[in-house]
Amino acid sequence: MNRTSIFAATAALALALAACNSTDTKQNPAATAPVVAEGGLKIAYVDTDTLLAHYQYAKDLEAELLAYRNQQEASGRSQMEKFQKDYQDYLKNGASMTLSQQQAKEAELKQRAERMATLEQELAAKIMERQMTENTKLLNAIFAFVREYNEQNQRFDVILRKTFENSPVLYLNPAMDITQEILDGLNTEYEQVKKNK
Repeated sequence: MNRTSIFAATAALALALAACNSTDTKQNPAATAPVVAEGGLKIAYVDTDTLLAHYQYAKDLEAELLAYRNQQEASGRSQMEKFQKDYQDYLKNGASMTLSQQQAKEAELKQRAERMATLEQELAAKIMERQMTENTKLLNAIFAFVREYNEQNQRFDVILRKTFENSPVLYLNPAMDITQEILDGLNTEYEQVKKNK
């Protein structure tokens, strides 16, 4: 059993025990997460699917990555079209060249054909690398904000991540959802960052 599974099982057990033992759960009327039981773990969760769908930085990042992908694909198409045109020109006009010119042109075209064979893979790798770098920045921004948010408010011992796919948790009390608070804070912070650029 890996660490994530152990952590998720422990968190789920703590939730279940706290729910069974707690008849006096405190709730903030401003839709903030309840404190489990006095002396117990204070747990909340963030729905990352919702967060990523509405976090402006994530939306802007997605648009930037799409533009980058389109640019790289256009560059690849342009190089391929140029190669095909040069190859067709050689087939059409190669007979009028000297033997040494033909050999030089064929060697150049062969080298370019080999380059074209690897170009698609190189472009895909560049796109993937850029996406991974930007996604890491995005996740680091979210984690840093959640950590700072929790330190400033000193509210929770555990903040779980809920997602539709790959979620180790089967059920979370909706009253423990702090997604909107985190989303509002992230978007406010991002607006400030954009203004200061």
